[in-house]
Amino acid sequence: MTNTKKWLCAALVLIMVSMFGATLFAGCEGCASLQRSCKTCESEMTGGLDRTVNVYSYDGKLLASYSGKIDVEENETKVLFDLDGKRYIYYNAIVEVIEN
Repeated sequence: MTNTKKWLCAALVLIMVSMFGATLFAGCEGCASLQRSCKTCESEMTGGLDRTVNVYSYDGKLLASYSGKIDVEENETKVLFDLDGKRYIYYNAIVEVIEN
């Protein structure tokens, strides 16, 4: 993520906190999508969250498992993430991401 995008994301969070108050992010009922958005922004700003990523084949075999500070990017056909200076890209696999 570029520095410009990081600053824009931080500015958006600050604006939302000033407009709606800190209780908006503290678990208010009906705000799950906003909480997910804030978690995504936090992950992008800090280089990832402490996560475990398990990759499975379609027949259920565990192909790989990774743990650490991971920021995951996904689309319809692939999942990619960076960990310890290496980029991992998985196509057509089942990827389980667990926040620690």
